[in-house]
Amino acid sequence: MARAEDMVRIQDELIDAYKWGEETRARALIFQLGDKPDEIRAELEAMLEDSYGLARQAAAFGLGELGGAVSAARLDQQLRLEEARGDYDGESVVETIVETLGRMDEPGARESLMRRLERLMGTLPERSDLYVLARSLWRRRHTDLIPIIRQSLEQGGFPEPNGLRGLLVLLEKSPEDLSEWVRDPVVPVQYKTEVLGMLGEELPEAWAGSLPAFISAARALEEKAVSHEGDAANYCERLFFLLIRHHEHLGALPAPIRAELRAVARGLVAAVDLNCAYRAATMLKFVGLPEDAAVIEAHLPPHPDLVMEFEEIARVLRKLH
Repeated sequence: MARAEDMVRIQDELIDAYKWGEETRARALIFQLGDKPDEIRAELEAMLEDSYGLARQAAAFGLGELGGAVSAARLDQQLRLEEARGDYDGESVVETIVETLGRMDEPGARESLMRRLERLMGTLPERSDLYVLARSLWRRRHTDLIPIIRQSLEQGGFPEPNGLRGLLVLLEKSPEDLSEWVRDPVVPVQYKTEVLGMLGEELPEAWAGSLPAFISAARALEEKAVSHEGDAANYCERLFFLLIRHHEHLGALPAPIRAELRAVARGLVAAVDLNCAYRAATMLKFVGLPEDAAVIEAHLPPHPDLVMEFEEIARVLRKLH
C-alpha cells in the first residue's frame, strides 16, 4: 500500500510540475517512478489512460524524457488516439506529443510527425497546430521531409502563414544561400518571418551566420514597422524574439551589425505594435547603452504592466558601464 501511495504522490507532483512548466523538477520526478526504464515506462503509460488531460500531457512529456524507440512508438499511438477525441483536452495532449516527438532523436519520432502532417492534409487545421508541427519538424530536420512539406504547400487549403513554407526554405537552402534570400527585397516579408519563427525554435551554429542579413532586412523595414501594425512589425518582433532567445550568438556579431541592431531596437521602442515595442525594449538589455534608457522612458506604452517592464529595462540600462 505504501508503494502505491508513494506512486500516486509522485504522479501528482509530476502533473503539477508539468502544469507550471517546471521541467527540471518534472524530470527528477519521472525517474522516481521506478528503478528500471521498463518500470518507469509502465507507470507513464498507465497515466496515458487517465481522463485528466494534464495527466496525459505529463505522461507524454515523461516518455519523451525516457526516450527510445518503444517510447516513440507509444507516443505515435497516443497521438492518433488524442486526434480522434476531437475535444479541448485531446488537442492539448496532441500539442504536447508533437512537441515531445520534436525533441526525440529516434527516427520513428520524425516519421510520426510526417504522418501527422499527412493526416492534416485535406483538413482545416488551426494555424497554431501547423506552427507547432512545423517547429517540431525543424528540430527533426532532414531532407526526407522536403517532398511531404512541398506537397502540403502545393495542395493548398492550409491557413497562411503556417510555418511550413519557412521550414521548406531552411531545408532547401544552405546557410549562405539563406543570407542572399533574406536580402532579396522581392521575397515577401511574411516568408522571411516564417523562417525567423523556425530559427527561434532552434538556431544551429551554421545558420547563425545569416543573422546579419536578417538584421539588415529589419533596418529596411524599420520605418513601416514603427508606424503600422502588420507584416513589418511582425518580422521585427520575431527577429528580436530569436535574438533574445539565442542571445549567446550576439557576441559573435560584427561591431557594425551590432550597432545596426541597436539602432533598429531604439527606433522600434516607439512602435505602435506593443509586442514589437516590448521586444525592442528587451533587445536593448542585450545590445543597448546607458543613454538608451532615456529613449525607453520617452516611449512608455499605454499599459500599466508594460510600463513597469519598460521602467525596469531602463533601470538595467542605466547600470551598464
